[in-house]
Amino acid sequence: MNDHRARFLRSALRVEALRFGEFTLKSGRVSPYFFNAGRFDSGAALADLAACYADAVEASGVEFDLLFGPAYKGIPLATALACEYARRGRDLPLAFNRKEAKTHGEGGLLIGAPLAGRRVLIVDDVITAGTAIREALAQIREAGGQPAGIAIALDRQEIAPEAPAGAAPRSAAQAVAEDTGIPVVAVAGLSDLLAFVGETAELSAQRDRLLAYRARYGCRAPEDTMPTGGLGPS
Repeated sequence: MNDHRARFLRSALRVEALRFGEFTLKSGRVSPYFFNAGRFDSGAALADLAACYADAVEASGVEFDLLFGPAYKGIPLATALACEYARRGRDLPLAFNRKEAKTHGEGGLLIGAPLAGRRVLIVDDVITAGTAIREALAQIREAGGQPAGIAIALDRQEIAPEAPAGAAPRSAAQAVAEDTGIPVVAVAGLSDLLAFVGETAELSAQRDRLLAYRARYGCRAPEDTMPTGGLGPS
């Protein structure tokens, strides 16, 4: 693997956005790895990350003409991606939302370029429960925009802990893609991380723990369920 996925994982390790160990997640699961996009906290690190996003989105074939960053982590990510596209010669409009509506000044929940009549790419770090993404989709549609795709950094590719009893196992990213019909593009997923550690001598000891975690919590391959243009084979 020598593409945007490997570059992203190397960058995440370098800035300690990706760490290995024993981490108790919000769901209560004990994970052998942890990802925190907030550790891309310098100009150079964000520029590297934005380039990986751009390559992943371009490879997906999703067509869009506006970038949208959901509060909070989506705001710097979408901004960095807008700068990366400008560097590549494409000047894209940018918008984001507030957590709470502003009651003075310009007011409202949305900031930035108008969404009406535009195909919108939502940019965020991960999809955990999908709540923030669904709220963003509603706001975009209410403003007259057309959600075209969702770009995230990492798809853990594991069964959503809040899945209804008896429902087919699927990840939060799969649930959003299937329920909305909007493609989800991940820069990398757990399957890519497994391939990456297998090719990296100093990380090879992590592979068995990752495999055990996937065996316990993993869901079916994303290419079996994602709409065209979404997560593909890894």
